[in-house]
Amino acid sequence: MKVIVLRTGGDLGQPLWKGRMRIIEKSDGVSLLFEDAQTGELFAKAIYDPLKPSVEAVLDSSRYFVVRVEDSGRKAYIGMGFAERTDSFDFNVALQDYTKYLYLFALILIISNSLAYDPRRYKARLNPPSPTTEDGPSPHVPTGPKKDYSLKEGQTFSISIPGRSNKSDHSTSGLLETDLLGSGATTSSSAAGVKLSGAVFPLLPPPPSAPKRR
Repeated sequence: MKVIVLRTGGDLGQPLWKGRMRIIEKSDGVSLLFEDAQTGELFAKAIYDPLKPSVEAVLDSSRYFVVRVEDSGRKAYIGMGFAERTDSFDFNVALQDYTKYLYLFALILIISNSLAYDPRRYKARLNPPSPTTEDGPSPHVPTGPKKDYSLKEGQTFSISIPGRSNKSDHSTSGLLETDLLGSGATTSSSAAGVKLSGAVFPLLPPPPSAPKRR
């Protein structure tokens, strides 16, 4: 990125320095290096910290910023501007992405610490469920190839209903022959009574009807 460093007073026609800026990310943070575009000689170095005012944008332009540089423990604020608006946009996006990464990393640390101090979750982490019992098939499900019980073309089936007889000599006059007691006893209805295995039981007359009320 091509940048210019302004003099005190902000004279754009006579900048203090012209060159390039590189954004370097390491494990300890992000550094802004102001280097000579030809030789790579370091002009100034700034440490970017989202919690401190290390880089601040000006109010009336999107291409100019105020940067805090450090050298041997000494600090100074310089005005910096980009020659192209696209470079200014890329600079803003790079710093915003790094800031979001820091906040997300801090959130992950907070969640992991809360899980570590939760006894139930800590116990679950020490004793994870066995994959053979949790993830395996249920022991109640039958194994082996599945059987096909569907009817094929041309196949039929019959249902036998208990108490029904297929004899053709039965009439609809009320004659019923069946095994009542499991011993071969038969019943025959007549006007005299009911005969069970030779014994005759008279039929009781119907109860008298109730008198009519006037």
